[in-house]
Amino acid sequence: MTAELIDGKAFAAVVREKVRDRVATLAPQAGQTPGLAVVLVGHDPASEVYVRSKGRQALEAGMKSFEYRLPESTQAGELLDLIERLNTDTQVHGILVQLPLPSHLDERKIINTIAPHKDVDGFHISNVGMVGTGQDAIVPCTPLGCMMMLRTLHDDLRGKTALVIGHSNVVGKPMARMLLNADCTVMVAHKSSTNIPELARHADIVVVAAGVPGLVRSDWIKPGATVIDVGINRIAAPEKGEGKTRLVGDVDFDEVRKVAGAITPVPGGVGPMTIACLLANTLSAYCHQHGLADEPLPLDEQDPK
Repeated sequence: MTAELIDGKAFAAVVREKVRDRVATLAPQAGQTPGLAVVLVGHDPASEVYVRSKGRQALEAGMKSFEYRLPESTQAGELLDLIERLNTDTQVHGILVQLPLPSHLDERKIINTIAPHKDVDGFHISNVGMVGTGQDAIVPCTPLGCMMMLRTLHDDLRGKTALVIGHSNVVGKPMARMLLNADCTVMVAHKSSTNIPELARHADIVVVAAGVPGLVRSDWIKPGATVIDVGINRIAAPEKGEGKTRLVGDVDFDEVRKVAGAITPVPGGVGPMTIACLLANTLSAYCHQHGLADEPLPLDEQDPK
């Protein structure tokens, strides 16, 4: 058996196209274009890349992009004042503060200052609580992308056994809640779990977000299971030359693809869906703020599988 490759780039392209089409339809009705504000504090190289990509893709989707780049030394009061201004700015429908923040800033306080209806990352405690209780809310982008792909791969998720490896607030916990809301039987494992391979062998769906390169091996996986690898790890690649590196996931891809029914690669799997879902969340926030119908963005029968 060789697993079906889940092409995140193709899925993301479909989502971006649907967002772009809906923006083109709705903006004339509302008399305003959706606006996304991204705040970056400091000069983390990876964050710089993400922010540029988010801004570029927002513009390509027909949205306005507002970028605020603040120095590493920015104090909490200055950052909070900026967020409060963005909360009341009618041109801004979505606000994202790029993480991680410098260590002297209280991440939770910063996130919870963002107006919940503009929190397009889905990290505000109000959105977290609503997702946890099965209510409509803005959902974190990476788990949302994973769910979009899973719903396309599986006609019905109800009753399937799912294992989430990792329990971060960004991926693991919201992923588990969303799978529960889809009526899956959900298990969550983390660094203190002692029986992860045994749990994984019972799972129809395995979502891995542990930050450990090559953690999941082929003998962990139930034959035919769907494996979603959220991990992005940069490791040495001496075969490419001295000092060279490459990206790998939390799954031993070459091994696991021989057992799984479907699997996401790294790179090119979950990653592209994260920014596409950020645009979808911004569109959703825009619709709510303008009293427009917020239709879901399903991936239909013409979409990549």
